Amino acid sequence: MKPRIMVVEDEEALGILLKYNLEAEGYAVEVVTRGDEAELRLVEALPDLLVLDWMLPAVSGIELCRRLRARAESARLPIIMLTARGEESERVRGLAIGADDYVVKPFSTPELVARVAAMLRRAKPEVVTNVLTSGDVELDRTTHRVHRKGREVRVGPTEFRLLEFLMSAPGRVFSRSQLLDGVWGHDIYVDERTVDVHIGRLRKALNMGGTGDVIRTVRGAGYALES
Repeated sequence: MKPRIMVVEDEEALGILLKYNLEAEGYAVEVVTRGDEAELRLVEALPDLLVLDWMLPAVSGIELCRRLRARAESARLPIIMLTARGEESERVRGLAIGADDYVVKPFSTPELVARVAAMLRRAKPEVVTNVLTSGDVELDRTTHRVHRKGREVRVGPTEFRLLEFLMSAPGRVFSRSQLLDGVWGHDIYVDERTVDVHIGRLRKALNMGGTGDVIRTVRGAGYALES
């Protein structure tokens, strides 16, 4: 089962961005835009981690954090607080009220994703999957090794990230722009043809030894990893 993350953020564009990037890492993500709505949903079921904005409609993030810590059921829920407040006194207040980590806007999305993974490893190691498997392909995030039918496959760092991204949703077709954003990031300009080059290298590595092609090219749409 995928680790479940709730993002409580009233900036729609940021909520969509976080959902997209966290889902690309293999998490199940729910985005809520209001503090009172989030509180109701958290009473019904707790996620594995909460990403919580400080300023929210109806119930503020800091107040919601305080209420969650007062409940026995959510006292240990991992919480990362997002805020535009960068002053030391505000960070101290956020941590004192019960947040486990504190990220100031604007922030790097890859850094936030890394903080989420690190916190889950510490707080709920049982929900973090270090080994991804799709068909006869196995990818180990810890050792950065790939195997197919038990045989080690040599891939470069970019091909490893590309395969990891494809394995986060086997069978799903990703466009070249989605692969660029998910593997190279939003802040780096890379031509879409670069995706084709690295897909070709990854395909060659995976297919060595006469094994069948597991990467499907969808004309006009993109690429998918066959499961």
